[in-house]
Amino acid sequence: MVSYDVIGATYAKTRRPDPRIARAIQAALGDAKGVVNVGAGAGSYEPPNTVVAVEPSAVMIGQRRAGAAPVVRAVAEALPLRDKSVDAALAVLTVHHWTDVATGVWEMRRVARRRIVFFTWRPEVIAQFWLLREYLPAAAAADAQVAVPLEALAAAVPESEPRIVSVPVPHDCIDGFGAAYWRRPAAYLDPQVRAGISMLAKTDPAALAPGLGRLREDLDAGRWHQSHAELLQLDALDVGYCTVTIDL
Repeated sequence: MVSYDVIGATYAKTRRPDPRIARAIQAALGDAKGVVNVGAGAGSYEPPNTVVAVEPSAVMIGQRRAGAAPVVRAVAEALPLRDKSVDAALAVLTVHHWTDVATGVWEMRRVARRRIVFFTWRPEVIAQFWLLREYLPAAAAADAQVAVPLEALAAAVPESEPRIVSVPVPHDCIDGFGAAYWRRPAAYLDPQVRAGISMLAKTDPAALAPGLGRLREDLDAGRWHQSHAELLQLDALDVGYCTVTIDL
């Protein structure tokens, strides 16, 4: 997660919480009264009942809004909270940055009384996203190295069956994460957009350049719109993002 000290400088410019995704995360949290936000970053999707946020990157902490929950600079694998001190532990698009996922999930379990909630993605689904499959295989390979299978999250709490709910991405999603621009392909040509997407920001620019060049050519020639005409008719798309709720 500390990699955001390097790649997170412009994060807040392109990564704004989308209210539709926020509702999905809130639904997964349910009636939890006090929440710790683990790997909190700049505070996107932080519910109003957040007791404390935990984030290792000083760059990301510096982008938190005034009035946000108190934040502690620490890592998921060593949460600075007492046992059973919050109702729920939340982790939003962060587990792929953790050094030790099993330990991080165990720590969430240790500090939460009622449930732990993740907003993450199914690696096998995102791998088929048109951007990765057709244009940026190097980014797909980089993502495959760090993506966390849902089974790995559930394995830390084997006695509880996880509830997995797909979260389709709206066509006009305002949070610029990996597949947010599935119907707005030109956005991926913007360096600032790519800087806010970790799998692109952490991939060698030289490895991305050929695919981005082809994408630009296909857009200019109208080929992308012809090949993906069916996407232009959709208001939302299941690209593998989901909430995972594990009751304790």
